[in-house]
Amino acid sequence: MIKTLRDIPQIQTLLDQPLIKALQAEHGHAQIVDALRQITVTARRDLRDNLDANLPPFDSRQFSEIVEETIKTANAPSLKTVINATGILIHTNLGRACLAPEAVAAMQAVADAPSNLEFDLKTGKRGSRHAHVEALICALTGAQAAVVVNNCAAAVLLSLMATAAGRNVVASRGELIEIGGSFRLPDVIAQSGAALREVGATNKTRARDYAEAIDEDTAVLLKSHTSNFKIIGFTAAPNRRDLARLAQENNVILMEDLGSGVLIDLAPYGLVDEPVVTDILKAGVDLVMFSGDKLLGGPQAGIIAGRADIINDLKSHPLMRAVRIDKLSLAALEATLRLYRPPYDPTQKIPVLRMVSEPLEAVQKRAERLAQDFKHLGLEDVEVFQSTCQVGAGTLPGQGLASFAVSIALQGMSPDQLAAKLRQSETPVIGRIKNDRSIFDVRGLSDTDVLGISAAVSAILKQ
Repeated sequence: MIKTLRDIPQIQTLLDQPLIKALQAEHGHAQIVDALRQITVTARRDLRDNLDANLPPFDSRQFSEIVEETIKTANAPSLKTVINATGILIHTNLGRACLAPEAVAAMQAVADAPSNLEFDLKTGKRGSRHAHVEALICALTGAQAAVVVNNCAAAVLLSLMATAAGRNVVASRGELIEIGGSFRLPDVIAQSGAALREVGATNKTRARDYAEAIDEDTAVLLKSHTSNFKIIGFTAAPNRRDLARLAQENNVILMEDLGSGVLIDLAPYGLVDEPVVTDILKAGVDLVMFSGDKLLGGPQAGIIAGRADIINDLKSHPLMRAVRIDKLSLAALEATLRLYRPPYDPTQKIPVLRMVSEPLEAVQKRAERLAQDFKHLGLEDVEVFQSTCQVGAGTLPGQGLASFAVSIALQGMSPDQLAAKLRQSETPVIGRIKNDRSIFDVRGLSDTDVLGISAAVSAILKQ
């Protein structure tokens, strides 16, 4: 029994144990040493904190199993699949949009073999990676031209740097947004080399505010869709067509940072505040930037669509190489965009759109199946109730989707304890806690996910 720090041997002494020597043949000397150091450091810390080190004899089979388990844990992938039962469909912390099978297959196809990423098969000369998706984006949005970078923040930075460096960018005070990770639009503008001119008030900005701010140093009128917050009450914002007319009259560029981006109207499903990219360009906006991994339903990407002359400047800008999209994301994006065109129905083929558009009756049936599974495990305190889920990823604030959820309470185990155990499941399950109950929202779940939650709870009950 380990009672004092002196009871913990040196690493070399542990390495000389026969069972530990046997492990070295399989795992190698370095991994064994790392595992032993981790175990002994933890034991010393526990003893200093007046806790039981809780280690078996160092020459025992049990100790060698602890060493082996420590190595296994260290070698396990850090990034793993989880089940998202939070009720947030596009959860930033959980990887945002899930890809369609076609997108996953497209990534696989170019991952393990050479591809024509920047090679023109017709001419045999160097090609452009932008060519693989530009025509698709233009067909789906009505843009003259398009280019793709690695995320939407990069799209905004590149667009401003290429068009407004050393000049002024006019933006409404009510649209100086902060996105995840404390990245603020004014900081992005400053990084681009442009100077910000704020106009209007937090709650009200009019077209004349922009007009009065335009001078010979103005390059861009920047509009930002407030997709991650909502100002209500005494508010006003200029019409895009009025801003477009103002930009044209003054020979400046009208840009819009859309944040998320939808290619189809989601109003039939109850989501009415997310503008369609096509409508924005039809209103006269010169350049629009939006994400690939939110409501579009593809991989992380920043899509820039609009006037051909501006897009050509972006393609040749030195920053482009630093923010260009990689081949795997490009393949997934191309496959996702194709699912928006006939004969496909994007609401059936693209996971996030399928979640948004799924009839409430089908969601309820899935919740009832999960509740029945819980009852078969012997749980008595199980409830099915109508809930409200969120689209997420800073999209559509204040607009919820009707959903169903299942709540449970376990005797002898608090919701926090259950949540911790679910996070350590073979496939981690992430739900939420409310009113001292564990809740699993099912709108964003597949039938396989329902089985996974049942299996995880079953395993915990058997512990």
